[in-house]
Amino acid sequence: MTVRVLVADDDALLRAGLAVVIGTDPGLALVGEAADGLDAVRLTQEHEPDVVLMDVRMPGVDGIEATRRIVASGSPARVLVLTTFPDDEYVARALRAGASGFLLKRVAPERLLEAVRTVARGEALLDPAVTRAVIARSLDSAPRPAGHDGARAAVLAALTEREVEVLALVGEGLSNREIAATLTLAESTVQTHVKRILAKVGARDRAQAVVVAYRSGLVNIS
Repeated sequence: MTVRVLVADDDALLRAGLAVVIGTDPGLALVGEAADGLDAVRLTQEHEPDVVLMDVRMPGVDGIEATRRIVASGSPARVLVLTTFPDDEYVARALRAGASGFLLKRVAPERLLEAVRTVARGEALLDPAVTRAVIARSLDSAPRPAGHDGARAAVLAALTEREVEVLALVGEGLSNREIAATLTLAESTVQTHVKRILAKVGARDRAQAVVVAYRSGLVNIS
């Protein structure tokens, strides 16, 4: 099945470059280009892409607000944030807004294509080191809700022992294949565990499950 991609960036040259890269993969199709967040929201509604490559720093409605609106609309599109720096505070905010992952703009073309395909499958490709930096910033800046410890215990109590193990490895940034090798399981079994975990913890996708893993104390930030 062809993965439909929308590119949102205020830099016309970068949009053109991304369009060229996407065009080299017969499994991907560029369905639109947006120069700002408002356009990104409108074009997502019109073209129903599977993945939105979203720059966070755009004039008017920025990528964070655009991500929030896309997620709130109920669109199944996955937002993959484009950033210049791995610990950019904008990335942490975009993740809290519902982004499914993040990617450095200087990434190699083949890495970009793989990331788009991975996110389209709901398996957000997050580099472990970058994930730690972004999640740490996200948790430090987010208010600690009342009853936090009880809520954390409830999340873990809802999972089986194996699901807790899988969630911890998801939080470390491991792919399904890597988790399968670590736990000596079939990759299809890991995929089933991840789907059940997402449903139980109320996470929209794998990126949000990473946040749950950190908040639950399954993964250390340091």
